[in-house]
Amino acid sequence: MDRYERILALHRSLKASRYPVPLQRLMDELGCSRATLYRDLAFLRDALGAPLEHGEGEASFRYAEKEAERFELPGLWLSSEELHALTAAQQLLDRTGPGILSAALAPLKSRIDALLQQHAGGKRWPIERVRVLGSGTRRVDEAVFRMVASAVLERRRLRFDYTARTTNTRTHRQVSPQRLTHYRDNWYLDAYDHEREALRSFSVDRIAHARLEDAPALDLPETELDAHFASSYGIFSGAPKAWATIRFSAKAARWVADEHWHSRQEGRFLPDGRYELRVPYSHARELLMDVLRYGPDAEVVEPLPLREQVRSLLQLSAKVYGD
Repeated sequence: MDRYERILALHRSLKASRYPVPLQRLMDELGCSRATLYRDLAFLRDALGAPLEHGEGEASFRYAEKEAERFELPGLWLSSEELHALTAAQQLLDRTGPGILSAALAPLKSRIDALLQQHAGGKRWPIERVRVLGSGTRRVDEAVFRMVASAVLERRRLRFDYTARTTNTRTHRQVSPQRLTHYRDNWYLDAYDHEREALRSFSVDRIAHARLEDAPALDLPETELDAHFASSYGIFSGAPKAWATIRFSAKAARWVADEHWHSRQEGRFLPDGRYELRVPYSHARELLMDVLRYGPDAEVVEPLPLREQVRSLLQLSAKVYGD
């Protein structure tokens, strides 16, 4: 590693240790000679003001106990791995495009550009070689998004009109926002609906005429939110009603076995090479969409009502194409 990264690694090692770190251990971690290490320690102490002190006994160093917690390297220090992650983050910011969040994040993007140029040593980083592609991203009104985000962060109630995709009917809602969730390239508001006295998830792109209220939002415990929103498959989860068992062909098993479908999923390879996956679900729609994308390589085994739903969907699809 170069000197920049050695200083960063040295600082992190000393800051994380409660006891003096032996000289040999530091040399092994940094992959440098004793003379190089002493020069880096001197630079850390004299140029950067680190509260460096000798340990007792064998050659060792530590940060002074009372000052270690407060001391940080001046400026922003990044390792190569962190810098590479920053290039990916820059692409994520670029993906926001001319709409949502772009104005608010513009200063941050400029700062990232400056950091990349600073650490590139005069060379140009080939940012275009890092790509982050979205899938099924829906357009969100920036003013609505800002209003929703403000309600979540300021802990205030929110009123809005909501048009459900399933029925295409518009309703008026008064909610206590709980969380703003980015899921599968789209934004959702998890909230307590005061009229229905229940937790609901709202797709932000279907929210209109949002306005903040002065009344404080009702705060529900994190455990209750997790029990509702994370216990079943998909974004519109709720309490699980059943467990789905899906069997994938040996060919598809190579992909499915490495995929995260749900925090409580259960999976196993069958003797013939197929893969069996079990996940809890409440609303079948999103689960069925994910199963059907595997076509004939996926079979819903149980429960029977879910299996019949798949059969009906496939029959309807076949009628669309005719003979």
